[in-house]
Amino acid sequence: MEKNPGYNSEPVEAPTASIELDGLTRRFGEKTAVADLSLRIGPGEIVGLLGPNGAGKTTTIKMLAGLLRPSAGAARLCGSDVWQRPEQAKRVLGYIPDDPFIYELLTGREFLSLVANLYGLGGPAADARVAGLVDRFDAAEWIDRRAEGYSHGMRQKTVLAATLLHDPLVYLVDEPMVGLDPASMILVKEIFRGLAARGRSLLVSTHTLSLAESICGRIGILSRGRLVALGTLDELRRMSRRAHTDLESLYLEFTRD
Repeated sequence: MEKNPGYNSEPVEAPTASIELDGLTRRFGEKTAVADLSLRIGPGEIVGLLGPNGAGKTTTIKMLAGLLRPSAGAARLCGSDVWQRPEQAKRVLGYIPDDPFIYELLTGREFLSLVANLYGLGGPAADARVAGLVDRFDAAEWIDRRAEGYSHGMRQKTVLAATLLHDPLVYLVDEPMVGLDPASMILVKEIFRGLAARGRSLLVSTHTLSLAESICGRIGILSRGRLVALGTLDELRRMSRRAHTDLESLYLEFTRD
């Protein structure tokens, strides 16, 4: 519980981690990219979002992150509407885009310090947190070079570290494994599992079926902007009309039919 900043001293309940999509829809002219998508992700839950290119995964993530306004429906993070209460919603958000952005003329460490300051973190405590993340991602060899010379994997690690800095309650993750070496992929899986164990909510959009199968409690499959299947791997198997058992076969069934 936190203290109320107003004149009375009644405690204020800390927000509970959650990601909510309620009839979320996005149209681009006559094309409907996402249609009437509803989903709730509770604390401690990792949900994977699968689908072919153009299925609406990144559009969904961007609407939840407040980067793309829905044509209809609502998106809420920890109970705060992303468009009606944007500051409250983004305060609890960690967003990892599919194309990691870093200011080219900053070093990775300078970028992490900038992000820390944007979230009101500073001083020795912030420096220590940055140093801990640099060590965790094994980035000491290159973190003090300018980002203009970074590989995609270095950029991805830096953005992942920046997302963890303010310890958000919810995470929106779009293709986290692109450009990462196998050791880094294992580390990212461990980080995501650790976040869920601490009660965070994660929505992970990916083409990497093995990632979804290994860390996600539930898996949602999008096809042509619609959620065509949602459930645990066992529940997806029960939905299958063809007795498929592996996720690859299930994915192909739900996205081709």
